[in-house]
Amino acid sequence: MDPHLLHMFSGLFVLVPVFLLVMMVIYLVPFWMIWKKAGFSPWLSILMVVPLVGFVMLYVLAFVDWKVPPVSQPAVLPPRV
Repeated sequence: MDPHLLHMFSGLFVLVPVFLLVMMVIYLVPFWMIWKKAGFSPWLSILMVVPLVGFVMLYVLAFVDWKVPPVSQPAVLPPRV
């Protein structure tokens, strides 16, 4: 096998896992915050990586009653300028 080609493949073995780790962090951070704001354990965001389970968890998150009180609306709206 060509040593140049072997060197290129060995570089991919380093870059691909680093790329996947960065993409997973970018994907999980918003779900971590959403689960926490919904009043659930933020560790549920890790389940979002599992394909079918992540899809089901989106439906759970969309239709379950959140454990946080709703934000109260102001009694008087500020005047529009």
